Amino acid sequence: MNIVVEKLPNCAATLRVEIPADTVAKERDSIVRTYSSNARVPGFRPGKAPKAVVEKRYAKEIQSELVENLVDSAFRDAIRQEDLRVLDFGTVKDLTFGPDNACSFNTTLTLAPEITLPEYKGIAVTAPPAAVPDEDLAAQLESLRERFADFTPIEDRAADLGDYAVIDYTSTVNGQPTDEFLGKSAGYLSGREGFWVRLEDKFFLPGFATQAVGMNVGDTREIPVALPEDYPVAGLAGQTLVLATTLKELKTSVLPELNDEFASRLAPGKTMEEITTMIRENLAYERERKISDHKVNQIVEYLTSRVECDLPENLVTEETQSQADSMVERGVRAGMSEEEITEQQNEIFAVAGQQAVNNLRTNFILREIASAEKLVVEDKELISHLIQVASSRKVEPKKFIKDMQRAGRIEGVRQSMLIGKTLDFLLEHATVTEDSTAELTA
Repeated sequence: MNIVVEKLPNCAATLRVEIPADTVAKERDSIVRTYSSNARVPGFRPGKAPKAVVEKRYAKEIQSELVENLVDSAFRDAIRQEDLRVLDFGTVKDLTFGPDNACSFNTTLTLAPEITLPEYKGIAVTAPPAAVPDEDLAAQLESLRERFADFTPIEDRAADLGDYAVIDYTSTVNGQPTDEFLGKSAGYLSGREGFWVRLEDKFFLPGFATQAVGMNVGDTREIPVALPEDYPVAGLAGQTLVLATTLKELKTSVLPELNDEFASRLAPGKTMEEITTMIRENLAYERERKISDHKVNQIVEYLTSRVECDLPENLVTEETQSQADSMVERGVRAGMSEEEITEQQNEIFAVAGQQAVNNLRTNFILREIASAEKLVVEDKELISHLIQVASSRKVEPKKFIKDMQRAGRIEGVRQSMLIGKTLDFLLEHATVTEDSTAELTA
């Protein structure tokens, strides 16, 4: 068998194969013998039909199996001969049988990138202390108090920071109603009636709260707010929005005391001490997860900054589309219109493309480390994981696993588990320094 591999950029390679006539003949004879021994041909006992009759009756099936076996054998020989790591064998092209029945074909392979790993044991990372800060617990308790606050009217003074205002408002840009200026609906930016807003600068629109200070119930005031250049609504970024605002009601919140009576409102039969303990435990669990993610991000950044490699174009294209679809889905959930998404299409694909490259490079590096360390996901680990997932979804495990097999998703789950196992390995071997100034992201 003559095998010629020519490597191309972006993890591609052409494979040209020529299979001698005698190899083709031997393979074909083997297939015919198998058919002859099992064939049921009318007028003959099983396995007793003449070879010529079997070949004629099953000509199509024999030829199909011959091609499949020859191609598979050629792929195995190419991998062994050229030491290839093939992700996709592509589509066989120009498959021909010559006058002497010699066979030839070609295809384009997708190869795994060639990666030279940096030192990956003992990667230096920093992490904040594991203990839950008192201020985090206090903030969580304060948030609970605010959720159960009572509101009482303010009748003896003007609005001040921290108050709750109930307002009616409409907006304009350059003297035009905002919808008219945009040529489409601006959603809540256009105006609302009976809108609740807490008068603090971090709520609602920038600068609105401070300019509403001093208003009395019944007052109307034009409040200009300068939208930042990176404001997410296309057409309004950098513009000044003028809100014609009427203060309908002014309220203050009355927060409940942190006592057992309040605890019983949250969870009947629980004391405030028990509630506080539960909150602290939940915060500790969430903090542990965030610290782990914080360390993983540093490890991934270390690896990707030290590894340059080509990536398969088809995988980059697929991953870019996947990332773009996710971004659009999040945008729709956040209230973006179809027009806004269309206007930001180029930006979305630029960000998605960069994320796709980062994701694929990380994935290939981690798989290379898994190979170097001989990390694997055993079948029993995979099955146990799938059973847990089925249980969490309240689905019968056998049915869930069969559905996953039919959908071709089992190997993807195994690869995801392998990536997780590799990250655990890297975390276990990392050099961690505690840093009280490190910030954890959500």
